[in-house]
Formats: sequence, structure tokens, C-alpha cells
Amino acid sequence: MNENTSIVQMIQLMLAPGIMISACGLLLLGMNNKYSLVVNRIRLLNEERRKISKNINDKEFNYHENIRLESLSMQISALDLRVRLVRNAVLSYTVAVAFFVLTSLSIGLQYTSSIQNINHLITFLFLAGMVLVLAGVIFAAYETIRGYEIVHLDVRIDE
Repeated sequence: MNENTSIVQMIQLMLAPGIMISACGLLLLGMNNKYSLVVNRIRLLNEERRKISKNINDKEFNYHENIRLESLSMQISALDLRVRLVRNAVLSYTVAVAFFVLTSLSIGLQYTSSIQNINHLITFLFLAGMVLVLAGVIFAAYETIRGYEIVHLDVRIDE
């Protein structure tokens, strides 16, 4: 009975990192979607910039074409920062998942082997994973703020 109790306790302890793995999976899904959207937007803006430049050829840019090209360049530059922020968030969440997996493995190792006193390692791994989740959330929040600024820039330029 005592062995069954310890197995149940081990499974319960391993669930917390497992729940965090699932949470990070959802966060990663959202960030990967955002990454695809930002990259696609960069490609569309670059294509528009190339078309404007190609259509003009030898003649001089008119006022509206100059404004649009300037707007496109500023947006592409800002989107480049957004892509890096999304990348950082994705990397943070991915490494957090690795730490949560290592936490679960360490808990299982503690219960199934003669290594009994690795509580400090388990705590460190779990806390490191949580810090990485926090870092990912901060990157994602900053990216969201920057996204609003880009939209605001686009609307303001075209007025």
C-alpha cells in the first residue's frame, strides 16, 4: 500500500510541470501564428515597395509615392523588431517546456532510483521554467505594444 501511495504522489507531483507544458504549448501556438502573420506582412510590404520602385523607373517620385515608400520602410523596420520579439517569446516558451520536462523527469528519477535528495534541483528546474514563461509573456506583451504602434503609424501616414 505504501508503494502505491508513493506512486500516486509521484504522479501528482509530475502533473504540475505537465500542466505548464500544456500551457506553454498553447502560448507557442499563438506566438507561431503571430510569427507567420508578421512575416507575411513583411513580405507584402516588401513586394509593394518593389512594385512602386519598379513602376517609377526613370521618372522622379511624386509626393504620394515618396510618402508611401517612407511609410513602407518605417513599417518594415518596425516589423523586423516585432519578428525578433516573437522569436524571443517562442524561444522562451520552448526552453521553459524543456525545463518542465526535466522537472518531471527529475521527480520520476527521485522516486524510481536511489537518488533521494534532489529536491533543490527539482525546485530550480521548475522555477527556471516559470521565469522563462514570464520572459516569454514580457516579450509577447512588448510585441503587442509595438504592433499597435505600427498600425497607428500606417494610419497616420495615410491621412
